Amino acid sequence: MSEVIYVNAENQILGRLASHVAKMLLNGYRVVIFNAEKAILSGDKHRIIEKFKKRFSRRTIKNPEKLGHRNPRTPDGILRRSIRGMLPYKKYRGRMAYKRLRVYCGEIELPKNVKPIKFEDADVSRLGNGYVFLGEICKLFGWKG
Repeated sequence: MSEVIYVNAENQILGRLASHVAKMLLNGYRVVIFNAEKAILSGDKHRIIEKFKKRFSRRTIKNPEKLGHRNPRTPDGILRRSIRGMLPYKKYRGRMAYKRLRVYCGEIELPKNVKPIKFEDADVSRLGNGYVFLGEICKLFGWKG
């Protein structure tokens, strides 16, 4: 059984966090991420909202229950999906790595003597200005958290 790594996503830039976690998963670690709603998207708030509006407004002529775009609207779903995009998901190795990932909104109860990881290069302090929390964006698009 592989080692479990706990990652706190609070005040971490989403893309940088996702790339670190994807690499850990490919190296065989189990990764548990918590506080997904406190992850950060960098950029102007209005541009980020427009990007998500465009993503959620895509439609299909066919039956949307069977076909069509399935976009996650929860913070944990969006974070999982961004990590999946950094894995070779269509290959066996990538699928097994993706199965070792767990993402949660909010705090979780950690085992004793375990300290969660925060990545220095993914910290919000490196941003000059213009960022928005993932939870804020999700609430605009229907998340009831």
